Amino acid sequence: MGCRRTDCVERPLSRLFEKLGRLVGSYPIGFLIVPLVVSFILGGGFYFIEKRTDNDIELQFTPRDGPSKKARAVVQEYFPRQKSEFSSQRLVSEGHYATIIAVAKGKSNIMTKEAFEDIIKLDHKVKSVSVVENKWTFVTLCVKVNGGCVPNDLLEIIEYDASKISHMDIFYPVHNSSAPSKHTFLGSTIGGVRRKENGLIDFAKAVKFVYFLENKEGVEKWLQQFQKTFLNDHGYKNVMVSYYTSQSKQEEIDKLTADGIPLFSITYALAITFSVVSCLRLDNVRNKVWVALIGVLSAGLAVLSSFGLLLYAGVPFVMTVANSPFLILGIGVDDMFIMVSNWQNTNVKDSVPKRMAHTYKEAAMSITITTLTDVLGFYIGLMSDFPSIQYFCLYTSTAIIFCYVYNITFFGAFMALNGRREERNGHWLTYMKLPTEAPAKSSSWNTLCCVGGDYDKETGAEKIQPVNNFFKNYYGPLLTKPWAKAAVILIYAGYLAGSIYGCFHVEQGIDLKDLAADDSYVISYYERDRKYFSGFGPNVMLVVREPFPYWDTTKRSELRKCTNDFRELDFVSKRLYTSWLDAYEHFGKKMNLNLNNKKSFMANLPKFFVAVPEFKQDVNITRGTIPASRFFIQTVHISNSSMEIKMMNGLEEKMKTCGAAPLIMFHPAFIYYDQYAVIVPSTVLNIGVTTAVMLVISLLLIPNPLCSIWVTVSIGSVIVGVTGFMALWGVKLDTVSMIILVVCIGFTVDFSAHISYCFVSSKKPSANGRMVDALFMLGYPIMQGALSTILGVVVLAASKNHIFRTFFKIMTLVMVFGLLHGITFLPVFLTLFSCCSSEKDEEKQEVKDSVAAHNVMHDSNRPDDLQYAYDNKDFEQCHRNIMIWKENLKVHKQQLNVYVIGSGQHKHPCLEYDPDCP
Repeated sequence: MGCRRTDCVERPLSRLFEKLGRLVGSYPIGFLIVPLVVSFILGGGFYFIEKRTDNDIELQFTPRDGPSKKARAVVQEYFPRQKSEFSSQRLVSEGHYATIIAVAKGKSNIMTKEAFEDIIKLDHKVKSVSVVENKWTFVTLCVKVNGGCVPNDLLEIIEYDASKISHMDIFYPVHNSSAPSKHTFLGSTIGGVRRKENGLIDFAKAVKFVYFLENKEGVEKWLQQFQKTFLNDHGYKNVMVSYYTSQSKQEEIDKLTADGIPLFSITYALAITFSVVSCLRLDNVRNKVWVALIGVLSAGLAVLSSFGLLLYAGVPFVMTVANSPFLILGIGVDDMFIMVSNWQNTNVKDSVPKRMAHTYKEAAMSITITTLTDVLGFYIGLMSDFPSIQYFCLYTSTAIIFCYVYNITFFGAFMALNGRREERNGHWLTYMKLPTEAPAKSSSWNTLCCVGGDYDKETGAEKIQPVNNFFKNYYGPLLTKPWAKAAVILIYAGYLAGSIYGCFHVEQGIDLKDLAADDSYVISYYERDRKYFSGFGPNVMLVVREPFPYWDTTKRSELRKCTNDFRELDFVSKRLYTSWLDAYEHFGKKMNLNLNNKKSFMANLPKFFVAVPEFKQDVNITRGTIPASRFFIQTVHISNSSMEIKMMNGLEEKMKTCGAAPLIMFHPAFIYYDQYAVIVPSTVLNIGVTTAVMLVISLLLIPNPLCSIWVTVSIGSVIVGVTGFMALWGVKLDTVSMIILVVCIGFTVDFSAHISYCFVSSKKPSANGRMVDALFMLGYPIMQGALSTILGVVVLAASKNHIFRTFFKIMTLVMVFGLLHGITFLPVFLTLFSCCSSEKDEEKQEVKDSVAAHNVMHDSNRPDDLQYAYDNKDFEQCHRNIMIWKENLKVHKQQLNVYVIGSGQHKHPCLEYDPDCP
């Protein structure tokens, strides 16, 4: 054939599966009962699901060892918060809080008496919220400074008098009050501002107030009551209100799983319905309805067993794992179609064990390849920095193992039992034995319901389905045409160009509002916050994390140069900068202090902290030294994820170039921004390593190295396509889409590996013949698997949750591109670049087989010039002679039915050429 086969692993495994199939076919009851018992026992693990559920956003959806988590630990160590002190810019975590945004209706200015009358009512309503008969009120739970709750600065400025707002001069973003050295930052309090030349506010659109709470008993219930209070609170004439709490993100995440259950239920029902309909047969004996149902049940038992086992083991159950059962259903149904397809190609007159042996020899090997690559791919996902992805991969890979084991035991056993029914020609529903042909003068209804068991008399196998004939007689031959191959190559070039273009436009990061449903109150809050308050971003903390000689003028100048370099960045404000050291120098000059030697510098610090107490929180003094201190820079115009990435990269670069002292940067929001630094490298690493592993598995189990490489290329091509087109479809690369990209690899393997394995396993001598054979055998099963998945995920398009819509978009791309590669691109490329024989080789093989057949039969009617032409390598003439000789075969049909070699009977090679030959 001209092909080098590397089947040293594949051949013995095929024989092993052949023996397993014979064993399952001989003793199906045991293989049916054991998985049911195991599933029943392991399913008890679901008792612990509520206890094991862990959807903590920071823990599960941020990098496990993110640099900001390490920076936070340093800040907490050196700058612990004292009960009597509070500063929102110095918080090391979001803490507990409630917040409201009031936006002026229409195009009106919010800085009016009428609007602020509503705003003051809002403020009063917040402070009036109480729980359990006034046991927990805002006053009892609020963060206190100097004996009172932390005030809202803007309301303090106008002294809670709405009439003052219209004629009071308020500067923006920093308001200088009449009190000496009193500066109030209003950049995060007033939004949509238009200023006069002198910095006074001329017009504003929105205001935001934050109510900080202590971490104590009753806070969660108070926040829940706060949400209920403002849920339907629309009774304001001049302002529109949005609200939010520190619990909102977590509550929205917790709702996702519950909201998704109805959608996934519909999804599973559609997938099951499609599977059953795909296996329907008009023949009352060959009908595969029960086989399809058991195939879906097998996937369900795999999920039950694997999840139960891991829940018993104490593995956390994360929201992302809820997507795994759908993936397992797709893989299980796909494997089911493969096994059913191979069963249908066995001889119906053979015994059930023999038919099972043949089915397992072909199908089990194919699904083994995809299972190994899937499992290893998901286990590689355990290297991810995101715990949510790690747990998803662990649950999914374990479920795939169970799905595989149950397919070759539980599902295979039922196929054997169903085969016994077919063997005795029993009805698919009543199990009553039926005649294979209708009695004379029987009605059409009697024929439709009471006759069955027909099969292809020529091949001995079940009758070919019309779709299979389409692949064999029309679609496959079409792809063998040179012009069709050229068209496929052009289409692929366009696909690849669009994919690469999209890859360069992928946006990173998850927008926190995407964690909420479309009708959630969180959406309006985030949209208004982005619209009116994105002018000022995080107030970033720069920490000098080791002892530094602040009294040394040279070193002090070097440190000041470092901090000034940060302020030169285009997303950092040059004016808004908080430095205890600069303030101390100013204080020293004013008080005529010498700060240029250690003793004097350290001795005068207490006086400085008395004068400006808030700076005491920025300096850690331990045993007469300063092991750490911090400064603050104000970022601006951080309005989207692209600016967040730019900010993180720019700050990181400046931090590394500071030679004066080692610095760390921190803000509570950076815990979530850390994903930008790892999500692309992590995705590339997971996909790269997984693809490499799949290449190794393919090389070992697909008996043709070049075809194995094409499987890997196909996987990479689909991943590039999905990544590129998901960007063009508005899907960002975040933890959710990253998980589904891992899923993409699993499904892509199923499409490409099945076709490739069937291609190299085909007995056809030419590449084109192998392609047609592979499409005939597996084109329809692969299309069934893809369509069942697409039909299921279509329901998710109507979801009100962004995460489910993202799942729909990416899974649709995976299915469409995977199917396109499996039945179009890959078959064509296999014929063009595989090492299989040519059409001439096929013709020569046909001649050789025919001549050998004639010699075995000693056919006296065989023309002598046939052997002469073959011996003299005149294959064209020999082929013409065969065509003439074939016409005479019909006369000898009964004689040519079988010929004997050794002790076994073999079909005559004329079956290859003459459809009328028995």
